Amino acid sequence: MESPRKCFCNASKYKFYSDSPSKEELKRPLEFLSNFMAPTGEWDTLSFLNVTSDIRAYSLIDFDPDKEMFSIHPLVHAWSQEMISDSKSWQSAAGAILAMAFTEIPSQDQMLASLLFLPHMESISQFNTDIAPGFQLQHASIFSQVGKYKQAEKLQVEVLKKWEEALGDNDLSTLVAMGNLAVTYSRLGEFKKAQELEIVVLEKRKQFLGDNHSETLTAMTNLAYTYRNLGEFKKAQELEIVVLEKQKQFLGDNHPHTLEAMGHLAHTYSNLGEFKKAQELEIVVLEKQKQFLGDNHPHTLRAMGNLAYTYRNLGEFKKAQELEIVVLEKQKQFLGDNHPDTVTAMGHLASTYSNLGEFKKAQELEIVVLEKQKQFLGDNHPHTLTAMNNLAEAYRELGEFKKAQELNIVVLEKRKQFLGDNHPDTLISMDNLALAYRGVGEFKKAQELQIVVFEKWKQFFGDNHPDTLIAMANLADTYWNLRDFTKAEELQLLVLERRRQILGDNHPETLRVAKNLSITYRSQDKLQEAQELRRLFGLPAFKNTASSHSRAIFKQPVKWLKKALIRRDG
Repeated sequence: MESPRKCFCNASKYKFYSDSPSKEELKRPLEFLSNFMAPTGEWDTLSFLNVTSDIRAYSLIDFDPDKEMFSIHPLVHAWSQEMISDSKSWQSAAGAILAMAFTEIPSQDQMLASLLFLPHMESISQFNTDIAPGFQLQHASIFSQVGKYKQAEKLQVEVLKKWEEALGDNDLSTLVAMGNLAVTYSRLGEFKKAQELEIVVLEKRKQFLGDNHSETLTAMTNLAYTYRNLGEFKKAQELEIVVLEKQKQFLGDNHPHTLEAMGHLAHTYSNLGEFKKAQELEIVVLEKQKQFLGDNHPHTLRAMGNLAYTYRNLGEFKKAQELEIVVLEKQKQFLGDNHPDTVTAMGHLASTYSNLGEFKKAQELEIVVLEKQKQFLGDNHPHTLTAMNNLAEAYRELGEFKKAQELNIVVLEKRKQFLGDNHPDTLISMDNLALAYRGVGEFKKAQELQIVVFEKWKQFFGDNHPDTLIAMANLADTYWNLRDFTKAEELQLLVLERRRQILGDNHPETLRVAKNLSITYRSQDKLQEAQELRRLFGLPAFKNTASSHSRAIFKQPVKWLKKALIRRDG
């Protein structure tokens, strides 16, 4: 966390960039910072301590030596605002100093620094202060780092308009503003808007900077992220492989940008169902983040959360849970309860509780996650809809099918509206609604939806994608409920064969479909096949070999990967 001393020290070291205000325009903040500078122009800690000691002597500020933080009483703050002449100019100076300091902070440390800067940013934003466009972008970054995307968007739109008018569409500063706004649109869930801007930015950076420039690779990364959110995983993968190769070539294997690229590609592998590939990359990323940044750094915790997500997809729920509990505790400690990364960590742990059958624990967390996503992102944001989807699943697992159905209908309608009929999240929502219908005995409604879902997964993602197999297994279970045992058996045999091939014999979902297929055999009086299958997979033999069996068995949906692509930043 940036201390005030470090903040002013960073500001004093500010380097003037092409989009910086002139020294004349920064006359007041530079004069203020000169109070803490030695005659040589270097930062002087002793001068800073002397000045702050004088202010403390008048009881105008307090100092916490453990946290190295100053505080000012609200009454003193209000009094100073009234007494200072030309307060608007001083607010502008304060805004400039914050931007100057933030510019000099390494990217991997900016998230924690933003938590310190935020109260000052919110205070400054209440005034109609005159801030240079380049500094406005730094302010927007501070807001974005703590999840206040609407405030970031407002500033970025202003800057883009100013620079398009003053510098033209092709100026590199204009492209920076455009790229930043596109990232914010993605954070807000407005992926089409983001895509439109990012395609322009990437083309122009290639044209003016070349294919290998760091800014070109950043643009490529951002476009890949948007493709992933739009469900275009192959397009994302193609870009991310290029970025990773070039980052390794020009920056080396251990550079933060290389590790970031590796994490992005791992996430896309997960979306494509290639969990082993994802795991291999994520283990490397986590080890290196620990080595270079330490166990508690936000990037390390994010890497740990991503690896846990992959463990969950591989059916290693206990491993996932162990990591996720650590991540959530540390995110709360260092980032606070409401930071986007903390809320994401809470959602991941809830999903794992559900996989472990601890549905009450899952429900409690999902309710909190949904409330926070609504509060900070709004009712229609993709993260909010994911939280709603996951809470519906918790209700369904607890037998509250009507509650689940109500939420599933809302999620499906909104995903169709904002993402389209064929987006992976929309298909997952459709399948989840079908499961809710099945839970209340409306098997025909469930079947109609599941046939559509299954056909679309096959069409867009292939026969062997994990979600295609989920859809196939769920449709098979509905056929069983409809007593169409032949169709159920046919699909279950396919699912079992592919899961054995992709996941192995001991994965929870391989065992689940083996169990369900054995029940389907028994329902058709194929008792020998049923018992042999159970023996092969180490399942307990049927004690009662009668063919009738409770339909409740197939009211429980396949659980793995049913968390609707819970999104991981980074």
